[in-house]
Amino acid sequence: MPVISVITPVHGPSVPFLAEAHASLAAQELPAGWTWEWLVQEDGETGLLDAVLPRDERIRPGAGRQGGPGVARMMALSRSSGSLIKALDADDLLAPGALARDIAALADPAIGWTASSVLDLLPDGTKVGFDSDPAEGPIERGAVLRYWRENGYLSSVVAGTLCIRRDLLLELGGWMALPASEDTGLVLAANASADGYFLATCGMFYRKWPGQVTKSAAHNDDGERLARMKLIGERAEIMLARRPSRALG
Repeated sequence: MPVISVITPVHGPSVPFLAEAHASLAAQELPAGWTWEWLVQEDGETGLLDAVLPRDERIRPGAGRQGGPGVARMMALSRSSGSLIKALDADDLLAPGALARDIAALADPAIGWTASSVLDLLPDGTKVGFDSDPAEGPIERGAVLRYWRENGYLSSVVAGTLCIRRDLLLELGGWMALPASEDTGLVLAANASADGYFLATCGMFYRKWPGQVTKSAAHNDDGERLARMKLIGERAEIMLARRPSRALG
């Protein structure tokens, strides 16, 4: 049976949102024969996942030494079995039909990864969209990297919606060894190495709340941020220059 592995890193402040994340996953309708597994990985070994996850045989909880979200994602990947790997942050929600649309797009062997439109989920429950998304359809190699360079390190796609072939993910070295923006680094590397596909239908509700990591002072420190962007850009540029286009499957 084909499997799509959903990977979620968890730290203390995000634990209260796990039940909602699971509900959005449990509501997914997959193509015939497909199933999902949810790799929930604590960034640390404090036992914070004990007794907080719903009873569901498709959930694979784990824990490991604290090393940041990229390390947690990689340790979760080591326990996964899917041919497709889907990102889902603990405080976000999958939109109805998200996994089925990822699977359908990746049925084309020329497509290595997907991203989708998102709606911001505000504290009062309001959902707010954007008017700057790419059009539905294939994303050529280098397009996301080019936009990122030209728009102050702002990606044209939301890294948290990534779904990627397992073999491509491993070939790229997985998520970057950075304290943050490791998912952006992976998206740009994927775009530099393989054609993608943008799904214009909303695939994720991106929760806005005071405790989210992207609002922290450390995340927005100019010195660290520029260092992260430098490494992300350099890696992607080298990959784009050196790797010929090829079909994946």
